[in-house]
Order: sequence, then structure tokens, then C-alpha cells
Amino acid sequence: MATLYLSVIVLIPLAAVVAKALSQSPSALWRSISNAESVKTLVTTLLAAVVTAAIASVMGTLVAWVLVRDEFPGRSVVNAIIDLPFAMPTIVAGLALLVLYGPHSPLHLHLAFTRTIVVVALLFITLPFVVRAVQPVLLERNREVEEAAASLGASNLTIFRRVILPALRPAILSGAALSFARAVGEIGSLVLITAKVPIASIVIYNDIEQGVPHAAASLSLVLMVVSLVVLALIRRLGGRVAH
Repeated sequence: MATLYLSVIVLIPLAAVVAKALSQSPSALWRSISNAESVKTLVTTLLAAVVTAAIASVMGTLVAWVLVRDEFPGRSVVNAIIDLPFAMPTIVAGLALLVLYGPHSPLHLHLAFTRTIVVVALLFITLPFVVRAVQPVLLERNREVEEAAASLGASNLTIFRRVILPALRPAILSGAALSFARAVGEIGSLVLITAKVPIASIVIYNDIEQGVPHAAASLSLVLMVVSLVVLALIRRLGGRVAH
């Protein structure tokens, strides 16, 4: 039964996209993914996803650390807010970012329609993945090992680098993988603020609207393959680190 659900919900739609992309001739498929616009779109999208995943890994780990190890007023509120991007429609996030960083920004930061705002939007959407991946590991950790290292004269930096980080690394990599995958496919928070920045999800949407589904399917196929490869590599690396 579980296999049936997996096939219906995940595999069949993905297979339909692959079939659509491969229904054209090999030369047409190659032209669709190798032209200058497609290459620029793929490079921009993947670079934004990698940068987002890297920053989210650091920031998400720090946020998780503060939520677990520090006591401060309003911690429960902050802990709840972390999940807000999961529940909030992403188009609302795009609108909020447009108001905050658009032409009439109350902060006088005009970042809308730039590559910078793409990373900012993706961080807003993907940061919770790292926080929620790292937080349970921190909660379950026995602090006696850290206290023993401190009693032997290890500095805080050494304790973090040699004791804490190795235990957190699989969770950080898992969160980074989820952040990368979400960043590659994000569209809702970007559609209002990217304009001419070539982001794959928006280009695919425009291709469908313009009646060129083969081009959309070709670009989607490349993104699927790249995402699967990256996720497999990160999870394999995380498994090696865990052992």
C-alpha cells in the first residue's frame, strides 16, 4: 500500500515530466537545455540554492543552539515563529519582502528585483529546515562529554569543533539538503520580487504560460537530476560522518 501511494503521489507525476521532456528529439532536448538563456537560468538558480543552503546551515545551527541552550524571555514565541514559513503562503512572504525591500522600503534598502533579494527570500523559506533538523540532536545530547572536555582544559572553541560539531554534522547536512531542494523549486516567495532575475521555477512557469511545455519539461528534467544527485551526495556524506 505504501508503495502504491508513493507511485501515485510522487513517481507518476515525475515520470510524466520525464516523459514530456524525452518526447522530443534528442537534438531538440539538448537545444532546450543548452541555449544561453537556459544555462544562465540554471547557473543562477543552482548558485542561489547553494548559497542559501550554506548560509542556512550556519544561521540555522546558531538559532537552534540559542533555542536549546539559552534561556531568554519570549523563547517559546521565537520557537513558534520558526515554523511560520511552513504554514504561511509563500506569496505572502514575497509580498512582505516587497514591502520591506521594495522601491518604498521603510528601511531604505532597495533590494527588490536583485539577486540579493532572491537569497533573502530563500533564506526566509528554508531556514526552518536546518533549525528543526539540528534542534532535536541538541536536545538529546548529553552535556557530560562537553563538561569532561572543559575539565581537561579544552576551550569553548575546541569543545565545539571537536565534540559538538561532529555530532551535529549529519543533522546540519540533512537540513542543508532540504534547504537546497526547497530553494531550487521555490516560486511563491520569488514571483513578486525577482523581475528579470532568471530563476528556474519562474522560467518554467512562463514557458507553460507561453505554450512551450517541452522547454519547461526539459528545464524541469535538469533540475530533477541535479537535485537528486546533490541530495544523494549530501545524504551519503552525512551517513559517512555519522559512522
